[in-house]
Amino acid sequence: MTDIERTELAVIAAPYRREVRLEEALFDSGMKMFRVVIREGHRITQIDLDKEAAQKWVDVMSAWAAKQPAAET
Repeated sequence: MTDIERTELAVIAAPYRREVRLEEALFDSGMKMFRVVIREGHRITQIDLDKEAAQKWVDVMSAWAAKQPAAET
């Protein structure tokens, strides 16, 4: 089993008591991936993204967020 060096980038509290953890994962081979870990109670979903997939995700999320109305305070 290879060791993976993980660097926490952010932890986001999501609706309905979910947590999104964003990390950089560095593998023994030198490969770096952007890791998204989503916790929903006892369930954990982990996704590793390469640079291109991470950039596409950012573009889609940014475009969606820009179209949403401002939150009321």
